[in-house]
Amino acid sequence: MVNDVKATALVMAGKRSGVLDPLAERAGVSQKAVVPVNGVPMIERVVAQVAACPAIGAIRVVAHDEGEIARLPTIAALIAEGRLSMVEGRFNIVDSVFAGSQGADFPLLITTADNCLVTPEGYAEFVAACLAADAGGAAALARREDVQTADPIGQKRFYEFRDGAYSNCNTYWLGSAEALSAAEIMREGGQFIKFPRRIIKAFGLINLIRFRMGWGSKEKLFAQISRRFGFKLVPVVLSDGHFAIDVDNERTFAVTEKILKRREGDRTTPAAAPDPHSAG
Repeated sequence: MVNDVKATALVMAGKRSGVLDPLAERAGVSQKAVVPVNGVPMIERVVAQVAACPAIGAIRVVAHDEGEIARLPTIAALIAEGRLSMVEGRFNIVDSVFAGSQGADFPLLITTADNCLVTPEGYAEFVAACLAADAGGAAALARREDVQTADPIGQKRFYEFRDGAYSNCNTYWLGSAEALSAAEIMREGGQFIKFPRRIIKAFGLINLIRFRMGWGSKEKLFAQISRRFGFKLVPVVLSDGHFAIDVDNERTFAVTEKILKRREGDRTTPAAAPDPHSAG
């Protein structure tokens, strides 16, 4: 039964070789994945949300500095429980996905350590939609209207289709080991809007022209890409625009922390010490 299927989560928490991320440098840590947002390291936030999703079984964190992440309390507890394992990251994101998938039970849900606003309900919504569509591969999207409702400056880049504009949520689905070829789409880190040659490499020139001209719906484009790869790729539109806002830079860090403070209260200010002269 569909409801009995549990996906393996790959949480991508790598870093660029030899480059210290500006957010990590400001926070005084060695890698972006452990930068605190509203007082909690990003990777702990994402793993906690993934672990709370009933549609997720095993969890794999793919990272270059495994030790620093493995010592975080949430991560350490899940390792001790036997539910989470650490996988050494490779030179690029695609090879890291291949490393993380070795020996894993499919289907795979791939998310990133900076997806701090995705909730267990969001991951469950994505998994259910992928299973219902019998997707070989899938990408999560959010409507521009929903993203801008979540925050007007949280995301500035959108993919234009005939049926509207959408933002990528950095959450992906691989239904089987055969679908790993779709990971090649991410070999250069995505960013198709900024670097159109990556669409040509991944999808072909004709699809680039259709994409840039806004010809056809997202479903039509994904169907054409499916024929290129030889298995079914689908777009999954999530209901909450917050899911398209990740922590990429100082602007999106500030937006994400603002939203989290609204949800959780301010966790960045240490609790005041009790007054020894107070009554009681």
